[in-house]
Amino acid sequence: MSIPAQPTGTEGQPDSSEDRLRRFATIWSRAIFPSTTTSMTRPELESHLLPLARRLSDALHARPFDAAPAQQVGAELIAAHCTDPEVLSRSLGVVDSYLVLYCGDAGTADGSELPADEIRARCSRLQHALAAGFAQALRERTLSEQEAIARSALAARTDAELALHATEARFRAVFEGAAVGIGIADLEGNILEVNGALTKMFGGLENHVRSRKVHAWVHPEDGPHVWRLHDELVRGERDDFRTEKAFYRNDGTVLWTNLTVSLLRDAEGRPQYQLALMEDTTERRLLNLRLRYEATHDALTGLPNRTLFFERLEKALSAGDGMRFGLCYLDLDGFKAINDSLGHSAGDRLLVEVADRLQSCATAPGEMVARLGGDEFVALTTGTDTQSEVDELASRILHALATPIRLDGRELTVRGSVGIVEGPAGGERSPAEVLRSADITMYRAKNAGGNRFELADPEADARVITRHGLTNALPAALERGEFFIEYQPLVHLGDGSVHGAEALVRWSHPQHGVLGPDRFIPLAEHTGLIVPLGRWVLDEAVRQARCWQQQTARHSDGGPLRINVNLSPTQLHHPGLVADTVDVLERWGLEPGALCLEVTESALIGADEGLLKPLRQLSEMGVDIALDDFGTGYSNLANLRRLPVSVLKLDRSFTRGMQQHPADPVDLKIVEGIVALAHSLELAVTVEGVETGVQAEQLRELGCDTAQGWYYARPGAPDRIHSLLLADAV
Repeated sequence: MSIPAQPTGTEGQPDSSEDRLRRFATIWSRAIFPSTTTSMTRPELESHLLPLARRLSDALHARPFDAAPAQQVGAELIAAHCTDPEVLSRSLGVVDSYLVLYCGDAGTADGSELPADEIRARCSRLQHALAAGFAQALRERTLSEQEAIARSALAARTDAELALHATEARFRAVFEGAAVGIGIADLEGNILEVNGALTKMFGGLENHVRSRKVHAWVHPEDGPHVWRLHDELVRGERDDFRTEKAFYRNDGTVLWTNLTVSLLRDAEGRPQYQLALMEDTTERRLLNLRLRYEATHDALTGLPNRTLFFERLEKALSAGDGMRFGLCYLDLDGFKAINDSLGHSAGDRLLVEVADRLQSCATAPGEMVARLGGDEFVALTTGTDTQSEVDELASRILHALATPIRLDGRELTVRGSVGIVEGPAGGERSPAEVLRSADITMYRAKNAGGNRFELADPEADARVITRHGLTNALPAALERGEFFIEYQPLVHLGDGSVHGAEALVRWSHPQHGVLGPDRFIPLAEHTGLIVPLGRWVLDEAVRQARCWQQQTARHSDGGPLRINVNLSPTQLHHPGLVADTVDVLERWGLEPGALCLEVTESALIGADEGLLKPLRQLSEMGVDIALDDFGTGYSNLANLRRLPVSVLKLDRSFTRGMQQHPADPVDLKIVEGIVALAHSLELAVTVEGVETGVQAEQLRELGCDTAQGWYYARPGAPDRIHSLLLADAV
């Protein structure tokens, strides 16, 4: 379900929230003004309704949600003398049709947006509360007036014989003309008088009402407090009580009432009669039940919605000892493709069919199915043996979905991924935590290929939650300066001198300690933060390289110290790559030839000329481009000729066999061939992962140009590179 577009002004610009509130109040006043008995004009009524509209708008977006302001709005309508039932009906219609339209996009206090289904559910609950507040205020006003009149009439009846006739006439006028039912009984429960309204409530047969004693009107849904309060009133221990009570009519149907019973005393204060005032609430109760149903059930499928499901899940989690629960979280595989190709109408019909099949899978006691939204469903089972039952339930669900669904002459195959959470009731987990675990598990099943179910794994949940936390913390971490760079030297295999260094970014996380790039670079890629992070790494690395050059004052024949910086695939596609690189080099005064940008082989597989253009521009400026992790991307070696690279960095997997003694001859041949190919293309060769002296010597003999690895130095602070450079200078 989607929320309609917000109203716009005359020039197509969105109206302000205050303008939309005023329009809502205008519509409301026009709807109810013909049914009011107030002395206000319609503009005055509109002004009176504006703050009430603001209360409804605020309540619609409040967190936590509270429908009480809507109940107060209903009471305010009564206070403004808008007491006609048609006012309530038209007010509910206006709220249902226009509240979300004019006030639905305001957002919550913390600035977040509420889902459309949640907005509609809140709107339904606000209607419910408004109707309840209106009825409550009307009932209290009516009961207060009628009770006072009835008391006055009965008291006047015994005051004086001379005024008896006038008193009786007034009493009868009030008694018979009252809108609420009035009945009078003695203390033994014999019904003495009933008015026309009460007789009509019970089906129009006065004898049916008067022939029965008060205690005969027992109903199975009477609470234990009802008759206890009545007995206390008859004994004179209380003057009145109010309650909601059901009665059987003569035809067997049920009459629901708001019942007020008052004790009438004689002149000496002794209990004499009991006076009952009844308001028929049957229709309002049915309305409340309908509103409750709409607020707790999905409009499309008729299944329980998220609200009702959370109520059931919370009840299941708080069950007694020995009880367990099992939850299946289902997401349809490929549903978006069906929506996009066949349209949302077909998608909706598919969801209805899926809902019917799911309902047929959860028919045992303690089982239920609900729709959370979109193509996400949940099934819940409770009992003492849910360990096996929840697996069987998940299997039934997948089996039910296996049969193709026919839509518009097409057979659609529907598959689903199910995440299962099962455990004992009475634990410390909240419904939200259980659902989150099931959601995480469902995506694990989807990532494993779909059309299957997976059981929740607390360790896997913790990893996902940690990854999510790191993702959220990335932007602030960059602003707070939590990232730092370690440098690993690049050594010339010919003479063992330090040729340069590779910049390797690290994250000093406040809770998790120092994190390597494998923990956060993929997250930065996913969120787009890799661009500002990569720009910071480039700036810091170039600054440090220039600092080393100034500190060591290298001999001119030694060439400039080279700094290697990694580029991610996202950075390659960023339009500001060339401009940012030029800006950094000029700002710190570093020659382009002293910078080498490393790009993974997989990022350039199948790259078109548009992607290679910025790399060609940088290469033409003198910046070296290194093809990192060469040999892992299955690229065509012939493509090397068209790539603007000057360095090949062999992946450590090629040199791992050289750590053995004797070295793996196949690895030697592969490395020898790659080196020969690279040199024939005038490319330098750098080797990663060198860990032994034997390995380094073999690579030197094979013709490799530079190397890096733990044999020379682990990644470390800039001072360590400075020390190595000074040692070379000496």
